[in-house]
Amino acid sequence: MKSGRLLEMLLLLQARGQVTAAELAERLEVSPRTVYRDAEALSSAGVPIYTERGRAGGIRLLPGYRTDVTGLTQDEARALFVLTTGGAQEDLGLGTAARSAILKVMRAVPEPFRPAAAATSQRILVDPAGWMRPPDPVGALGVLQAAVFTDRRLRLRYRSSGQGSASVRVVDPYGLVCKAGVWYLVADSGGEPRLFRVSRVASAVVDEEPARRRTGMELAEVWSSLRREVEDRPAPLEVVVRVRREWLDLFGRMCAAHLDGPLPQATGEWTLVRLRYPGVMAARTLLSFGANVEVVSPASVRADLAAVAAEIVDQYSNVRLG
Repeated sequence: MKSGRLLEMLLLLQARGQVTAAELAERLEVSPRTVYRDAEALSSAGVPIYTERGRAGGIRLLPGYRTDVTGLTQDEARALFVLTTGGAQEDLGLGTAARSAILKVMRAVPEPFRPAAAATSQRILVDPAGWMRPPDPVGALGVLQAAVFTDRRLRLRYRSSGQGSASVRVVDPYGLVCKAGVWYLVADSGGEPRLFRVSRVASAVVDEEPARRRTGMELAEVWSSLRREVEDRPAPLEVVVRVRREWLDLFGRMCAAHLDGPLPQATGEWTLVRLRYPGVMAARTLLSFGANVEVVSPASVRADLAAVAAEIVDQYSNVRLG
């Protein structure tokens, strides 16, 4: 977009003072003729720009001229506007502040370049929520955020996955991560890195003691290590199913987390697909596809699904319509 190119050209001149037309053309990936036309456009917009001929010549800004977006490149300006399209700011109570900050940045951008910046928020939308699932509760997020920003320990009542009641944990937080609309607290517990899903935090209290983080460890590094542990942990139960052709794409999207490798191409009326689950009961979600998906193996999963299906038939067989 021309307005974005003009902004980048202005910032280059502001940083360097004087740049040759040939160098600007190479940097902006346009011809020298276009560079001179852009220089005329900037001048018409009120930017004090002029050209100098000769060996030591080039395109210059009037000494002392500065814009209000010092050092901001075209991509950086666009990135700022993309930040307003997610939902994380709302969860953190910063939605109004984020929108206000973007408006201030917009007012600081010279008027000829505002369309390029505004177009970003109108053409790019980031929706962090997953398909077909309710939003994850974020009840204790405010308290966790306070501890993170004040570098304090946290006392949590936390319910682990599969546990019926919460237990007390004292943790040293590194920070918060929002992944696919789900918030996690990354913290050390007993000196070991742990992930705590915010929706499972029953209560949280900020301790007076400072957080005791491991020396040299930062949030991004700890998160990357924990994420690899989760992603590289194979589910022990391999399940082979056959999927009807017209359901294959939808099946691949809905069961993406359980696929054991890429989704195969359709090979006929039915296609064999390999999945992995943590246990037999976890595979019961396959019943939602009805007769369009059939478990081939193992026998334990076939038997469990058959038993569940029989219970459902028995439950509804006595229902009278009307």
